[in-house]
Amino acid sequence: MANYVKELRSFVGSRPIILVGSTIAVFNDHKEILLQYRSDTRDWGLPGGAMELGESLEETAKRELFEETGLTATSIELIDVLSGEELYFKYPHGDEVYNVIALYIANEVSGKLVMNDGESLDLKYFSLEDLPSQLEGRAKIIIDKHFI
Repeated sequence: MANYVKELRSFVGSRPIILVGSTIAVFNDHKEILLQYRSDTRDWGLPGGAMELGESLEETAKRELFEETGLTATSIELIDVLSGEELYFKYPHGDEVYNVIALYIANEVSGKLVMNDGESLDLKYFSLEDLPSQLEGRAKIIIDKHFI
């Protein structure tokens, strides 16, 4: 979790906050989408996370992609900014957020998939026709709206 968010949580506890961040979609040569099996929610989601102070949304997307997957994106494109009641989320430990998500797609990616931040239990590419049943709600909204 971002240091800024940790500090904010020390003041507001688990009450709902507006959380701004980025999500990045990565496709392989077979047009399969990269998903991460998350350690906090125990379901499949897209790489992404909260913006740090002074960081741009694009920087957030690239940082989160690297931290969560080991991949480096040299070219990304803004697809959408999503917000609203359907992006409310309550984490298993009780923290509540209303997400504002800048969605990017990676056009050029390099590196090897590695899990080194403790947020991912697995990383895997999936066909859009054969997504896992344990797909996290926000990821489902994004994939249904933009990729199916």
